[in-house]
Amino acid sequence: MASIVERPKKDGTSTFQVKWRQDGDWQIERFGDGPAAETFKRLVEAHGNQWPHGWVRGEGFVEEPAIPGDVPFEKWAARYIDRLTGIEERTREDYHRDLRIHFSLLRHTTVTGAVVPATIANLTQDDVTDWVRAEEAGEPDPEHEGKWLRRPADPKSIANRHGLLFCIVQAAVDATPQLRTTNCCKKTKLPRTDDHTTEEMTFLEREEYQRIAAEITDPGARALADWLISTGMRWGEATALQVHDLKLNGTRPTASVQRAWKKAKKGTPGGAFYLGPPKTKRARRLIALSPVQVALAREQVAGRKPEDFVFRAAMGGEWRHANFYNRKWKPAVEEAVKKGLPKRPRIHDLRHSHVAWLIGANVPLPAIQLRLGHESIQTTVDRYGHLVSGLDDDIMAAVEAAMAAPTAAASGGLRRVV
Repeated sequence: MASIVERPKKDGTSTFQVKWRQDGDWQIERFGDGPAAETFKRLVEAHGNQWPHGWVRGEGFVEEPAIPGDVPFEKWAARYIDRLTGIEERTREDYHRDLRIHFSLLRHTTVTGAVVPATIANLTQDDVTDWVRAEEAGEPDPEHEGKWLRRPADPKSIANRHGLLFCIVQAAVDATPQLRTTNCCKKTKLPRTDDHTTEEMTFLEREEYQRIAAEITDPGARALADWLISTGMRWGEATALQVHDLKLNGTRPTASVQRAWKKAKKGTPGGAFYLGPPKTKRARRLIALSPVQVALAREQVAGRKPEDFVFRAAMGGEWRHANFYNRKWKPAVEEAVKKGLPKRPRIHDLRHSHVAWLIGANVPLPAIQLRLGHESIQTTVDRYGHLVSGLDDDIMAAVEAAMAAPTAAASGGLRRVV
């Protein structure tokens, strides 16, 4: 506990000393009047008998100098998000949600240790690191053990939010007049995402997929599942495929991916989904079809108009993910599990399984990138590169062939030196 000691002076006035022990040593701060000393005493005790954050001995609370044009971080970020171009309104809404829920955790710690609200100009690298740690840790519910007020964020989500944060701060660096000279997000050490990638994906062997497919009794649902796993198309792409997107005659039959289902902004008239462009520029692509896929497609489009969807639900409308999953896919998986299937794949795992089959057939990753519509080969490598170990024999054979001794005719009698 802190105490106040009054020290009378010769002129009849007094000074007041606030004394307390901190880490075994006496600490003293002096005041010219009793009420100020009493206020400081309560501050010391509220901080656990430590110097209050932001207090400088002999000077009091010292604030950092104001930066001209500085604004609260949330105000700057909201303005940045509102002015973004080239994004869908659903994406803009997601960014604003991240701002409300996650970026509201940002705080600035001053050089004196005081924690103050974040502004676009006062954020530091340490502040960003503290935010990442808060995202990782989450916030347990103090009143309910095992429950959360805010769940810990996974590494991929943190990386995505950090990318948005980087752009928001960079806008202040590029602003006129300039509000920052550097981007405090540049050297942030983010949690590793690769430790979670393989756990999230389920790869089905052909026989395992057939066990699930055998439980799908609806012919239209079975055809869609067969198409997803045999083409590697995303759900939103396959269910948006229209009759005129198919070229089933000629020597090279193809399916043209030109659109995909998008989730609409909340409250949008006309429903929760709409047709828009594919996920990325490279996602707009041609997919080569095998004879089996051509036959499957012909069954689906017989008697249909060019603008009709290739895959349709029982009532003739487009498939919705929730309906297909809950009424067709999940019951089939559960039935297969009862009969011994050791996996519970999601619908998107059909795309992962397609890639695994291609890699197992020694199809090169760049070709797989083009078929999947990945924007970058790095995405393909990061997600599926660990499956390429099956090519080791081919690689070793190629190395052996390259290093083998040339024939006498080709080498002119030269010998290989190893």
